[in-house]
Amino acid sequence: MAKRRKNGLYTEISAELSALMRTGWADTERHDLEPDAQAPYAARRRAALSARFPGERLVIPSGNLKTRSNDDTYPFRPYTGYVHMTGDQARDGALVLEPRADGGHDAYCYQLPRDARDNDEFWIGYTAELWMGRRRSLAESERVLGLACRDVRTAAEDLAASSGVPTRIVRGLDPALEAAVTSDEERDTDLEEALSELRLVKDAWEIDEMRAAVDSTVRGFTDVVGELSTAVATSERWIEGTFYRRARLEGNHVGYGSICAAGEHATIMHWTDNDGPVRPGELLLLDAGVESRTLYTADVTRTLPISGTFTPVQRKIYDAVYEAQQAGFAAVKPGAAYRDFHEAAQRHLAARLVEWGFIEGPAERAYDLHLQRRFTMAGTGHMLGLDVHDCAHARSEEYVDGVLEPGMVLTVEPGLYFQPDDLTVPEEWRGIGVRIEDDLLVTADGHENLSAGLPRSADEVEAWRAEFAG
Repeated sequence: MAKRRKNGLYTEISAELSALMRTGWADTERHDLEPDAQAPYAARRRAALSARFPGERLVIPSGNLKTRSNDDTYPFRPYTGYVHMTGDQARDGALVLEPRADGGHDAYCYQLPRDARDNDEFWIGYTAELWMGRRRSLAESERVLGLACRDVRTAAEDLAASSGVPTRIVRGLDPALEAAVTSDEERDTDLEEALSELRLVKDAWEIDEMRAAVDSTVRGFTDVVGELSTAVATSERWIEGTFYRRARLEGNHVGYGSICAAGEHATIMHWTDNDGPVRPGELLLLDAGVESRTLYTADVTRTLPISGTFTPVQRKIYDAVYEAQQAGFAAVKPGAAYRDFHEAAQRHLAARLVEWGFIEGPAERAYDLHLQRRFTMAGTGHMLGLDVHDCAHARSEEYVDGVLEPGMVLTVEPGLYFQPDDLTVPEEWRGIGVRIEDDLLVTADGHENLSAGLPRSADEVEAWRAEFAG
């Protein structure tokens, strides 16, 4: 029986109401559905995963709803590895790769089927279809996903019944499925690493999705620039809401909490409160990305003068960051070490900081000791895809210590941050934060800047501000 509210107004269901609710419903099964465009790509991803673990059962849950407060849940976002391997976004599901004698696997997608109309489950409780919306039937999901689909309500029993098969599961997503299998934490970690590593190089379908997410993000940034005068009259929240509207209109959501940091808030790496004032004469650092309806996300940052022009100190800092990004761009090419673009950008910033007298030189020594980190804080970029920090569980030798290949998508995002209470720099530098971030696709002969539709140099940013802000 579905869970009911403790203090609900209706405590009983009359037999007459139950009978009324179970009758008079049309057959809404959809027979016109076509396979999703992603289906053949997802099949190839499953084949690559299968080849890594012959003879073993693999269980990849989509995850469950998480409670926000009482009977209110957070918006559901499925586990990235599940989405990548299936193209599906349903809650309470699981992909199971069942080993065959030939070393391959049969794939099954366990899903929560539609609520039957011959009992009260479909209309009672906050997770019922009449409360949360129609789900696909198992037959519909099979057509869309190109996968055999089974009722997830039998999944735990099915897995427990064949406990002799060596099994790996992604942990922390579905307690019921986790309890049904016998697995080893270290071996389960290997599965999560493999799922991350298989996302390092994007296929053609994924690259198209990344382009679409970035293009929507470019439009969202332009929306913000056009509404800066209203933001000045209100707060950073107006900027957040303006970008969010574009994300919801053209995509699924924002790919991460938007950073709409004006003034000294720009020195805070992950400022997401977005409740501060937007003052003329200061800078706005906007770090935001649209998540597409297929859950691929962009991640772009621009820093612009709220009044329309940079002050001399602001421009000096901005130009240093821009030049560092240019140096990082030059290092993004196939065969280059992943760390090369980070080192190129950081070396440039270290040299500037020595030149300005903020850290002790020479520049090579400062870089070797990482002294620039007082003002640069973070690394210069990360992999990008279904997650904003994609492939995070990949082995270091495949990621940060690896080599760039065509099809990889990454960010290049150097920055300088002078904290408002930093007495080691002149007062006019304090409270200024600048970051420039773009999304680069590694190509066969170098790279493509997917977010090139947004201006980057100081002159271009000022012209952009003037054109769209009036």
